[in-house]
Amino acid sequence: MPRLLVASALLLAVGGTLALSEVRWFSREPLVDRLRPYAPGQGGPRPGPSGVLSVASFRDVIGPLARQVGEAVAGMVGVSENLGTRLRRIHAPLDPTAFRVRQLAWSGAGLAGGTLLALATRPPAAVGLLFVLGGPLLAILLVEQQLASASERWKRRIFLELPVVSEQVGMLLGAGYSLGAALNRVATRGTGACARDLADVTGRVRQGLSEVDALREWAAVADVEALTRLVAVLALNREAGDLGRLVADEAKAIRREVQRELIAQIERRSQQVWIPVTVATLVPGALLLAVPFIEALRLFSTT
Repeated sequence: MPRLLVASALLLAVGGTLALSEVRWFSREPLVDRLRPYAPGQGGPRPGPSGVLSVASFRDVIGPLARQVGEAVAGMVGVSENLGTRLRRIHAPLDPTAFRVRQLAWSGAGLAGGTLLALATRPPAAVGLLFVLGGPLLAILLVEQQLASASERWKRRIFLELPVVSEQVGMLLGAGYSLGAALNRVATRGTGACARDLADVTGRVRQGLSEVDALREWAAVADVEALTRLVAVLALNREAGDLGRLVADEAKAIRREVQRELIAQIERRSQQVWIPVTVATLVPGALLLAVPFIEALRLFSTT
């Protein structure tokens, strides 16, 4: 009888905990989740209530392990840039922990796929071990490569859009706009990557940062050398008397840099065109030279 009472009390305690965890009065949303929408780069949907058996609770448990595994694999392949910076650069709705948890989930799918492939094909032990271990590693690397590619594409878009954006800012400053008003106008009227980043810059200004500090924060996240130079010029807002002319000169320098890179890219592609032409020319020529050479060898060998 006492054992039955103890078991009943334990079941009642577990059931009461699970039931009360779904009641809002007992499971109040944490302060971090309530402040998340107002943090820079965290404008995604707010997470749902975190019960004892919810997805958020599972993420809190598995998150530290996922981050350690992901960072270890990223360090092995030479990725040293901070994950939070890359996610913030591409405006991803995920935080680093959520990204690593998703990456770990894909590695689990890769482990299951590699194991099934090894069981289906029954290869030698070494090959089977390669399937089992290579599946999760390949899944982690694929997710990491997708993030790296997205980060490089965003940096490339900023670099290509920067001449036009800097010229617009220079014209607005020359027309009498303040720096904050010029940035806000470009952010609201534009649709590209720079406009999206400038919207975050103006948001940071509304949170209390100065225009120069918000621009420096953007330059640090974007990691584009031309943007760093432009922000250094815009930082002279309260010191230079003709800031619009200085920004226009920097815009011309950025445009020349973009043109030089495009010309170099065109030259590389023009050189790549000759590769199939050269192969198509050398292969028939080699065959034409090989036929008489082989025939001469046959004649000499018979005599």
